[in-house]
Amino acid sequence: MVRYLCTVTGVSRSGYYNYFSTKSQERRKQRDKRDENLKEMVLKAFHFKKRKKGARQIKMVLQNQFNIIYNLKRIRRIMKKYGIVCLLRKANPYRRMAKATKEHRTLPNLLNRQFKQNIPGKVLLTDITYLFYGKGKKVYLSTIKDGSTNEILAYNVSDRITLDIATDTLLKLKKNRRVKLADGAFIHSDQGFHYTNPLFQKMVKKYGLGQSMSRRGNCWDNAPQESFFGHFKDEAYIKPCESLDELKREIKSYMTYYNNYRYQWNLKKMTPVQYRNHLSSVA
Repeated sequence: MVRYLCTVTGVSRSGYYNYFSTKSQERRKQRDKRDENLKEMVLKAFHFKKRKKGARQIKMVLQNQFNIIYNLKRIRRIMKKYGIVCLLRKANPYRRMAKATKEHRTLPNLLNRQFKQNIPGKVLLTDITYLFYGKGKKVYLSTIKDGSTNEILAYNVSDRITLDIATDTLLKLKKNRRVKLADGAFIHSDQGFHYTNPLFQKMVKKYGLGQSMSRRGNCWDNAPQESFFGHFKDEAYIKPCESLDELKREIKSYMTYYNNYRYQWNLKKMTPVQYRNHLSSVA
């Protein structure tokens, strides 16, 4: 019978008997015990700051917060074995704003996808996204992100998609004392009606900034900003919020986490604030 089953399953008889040997069973028990200990550390990093993370985030949190170094292969094996899952972000279609009126003016793409210029406060990326929370409630989130450090420099939440959401974000950037703009700093956006609006463009000039715009309908020209919105929607607890005040508290909490505690692989495994300080120190 054993010979027949081994032939059907393609397993050698020696392999079958070896699998059920006392030595092999003991080896598996020891490995499972080690994996249980590893699982506890992976889960500790997975839930760090109450934000779920993928394998690379877990690796960086373990190294930076707990001084533990595991390779990615081991972390991914443990996650797969114990069903530790961080949902992958689905690509969303690029949604255009309303068409600009004739008085609105588009501008050239000065950035040309040169997002990483290693100068904090030089490239400022901005955009607006929508958020659903509670029972079918909807708000809009506007952010300004440093292209070199990925740090969120200013943000604004509103239940209306009026021009104020963009101009108020720009005003918050100006009032943020932690932000030091570099010479030749400019703000880059899509061609949404907020950014082609003469009032917004006048405000940009007033603050001494240049202005750049993505090509029409090309989301890749502002890819880092789109990427941030995707991660934000995956990791922030938006839908459970019942009120606008509760939502704003959660957004504030996430922004603090993102800037100060969310390590990023492409920032030499630093957080945005750490990387900003790093670039400033080597300048």
